[in-house]
Amino acid sequence: MLRHFKMLADYNRWANVQVYDAAARLSDAEFHEDRGAFFGSLHGTLNHLLVTDRLWMHRFSGTGEPPAALGVVLHNDLTGLREMREAEDRRILDWVETLDAAILAADITYASVLRPGAIIHPLHLAIAHMFNHQTHHRGQCHMILTTLGKPSLVLDLLHFLRSEGRQWM
Repeated sequence: MLRHFKMLADYNRWANVQVYDAAARLSDAEFHEDRGAFFGSLHGTLNHLLVTDRLWMHRFSGTGEPPAALGVVLHNDLTGLREMREAEDRRILDWVETLDAAILAADITYASVLRPGAIIHPLHLAIAHMFNHQTHHRGQCHMILTTLGKPSLVLDLLHFLRSEGRQWM
């Protein structure tokens, strides 16, 4: 399971690069245009992903400043958001390297931003959720880009493994 999470952290970084590269080809108006995704625009969706990753990483590691709400805007322009994304992806990669089987099996206890009360479950389930959440919203990023008439992104895990992720095969 540990090797799997290391691979997902690397895939996560790679997939984020693909989305941010595509976003860099948009005008500022396109980047901020509400396209009907859950968080409206590509900006809103990428911002949400960064907010939630920071929130999860704070829960996991106890470090970093957790966002106060899911809708906090961390940076309004793509350049600043990308710099923050790259730093967070590095943080995730580094943190995953510190894990072992005992840590993964241990319970994590945290409070939800959306509802009161403690939530308790094994850490490995929360990590799996974090990576799945990224994939879910990157799919929305893909939808936003295609509705703007931009080329389709290839974000498949197997594509990553056949290209930059060969060390995981």
